[in-house]
Amino acid sequence: MDAIRLQTTERMPRRGAERERSPLWREALGAFLRRERLEQRRILSDVAGAADVSTQYLSEIERGRKEPSSEILAAVADALGLTLLDIAAGVAGELARDEVAAAPRPLVLLDLTARGGHWPAHHETSAPVAGSIHDVALVA
Repeated sequence: MDAIRLQTTERMPRRGAERERSPLWREALGAFLRRERLEQRRILSDVAGAADVSTQYLSEIERGRKEPSSEILAAVADALGLTLLDIAAGVAGELARDEVAAAPRPLVLLDLTARGGHWPAHHETSAPVAGSIHDVALVA
């Protein structure tokens, strides 16, 4: 039986690649509000009318271009049947998802060319932790 050697490496940013910036609060807020509105199958003008804001302004909030005042945010929340706590928790979830997606992940290299042999007794690579995310590259 052929041995498979695993090697875990940290991903390094490519030379010249710019570091991705963290999303702004208003961007995460807008994404959350848009998703909530769409899940309720409501159109922009319906929610804007219920919140007593212009359709254009609500669109700009959803696209992360405008940062609403607390009064406007409360009105939009009410129009969507949400509380400010629902919105704060939802935006925190948006930011957490973005953080996880942007986090560097180890790369596992599988050397399928090895013939025979066994894992060295001093091999330091352990099995992946349940629930961890790895990219796998097959090397032949």
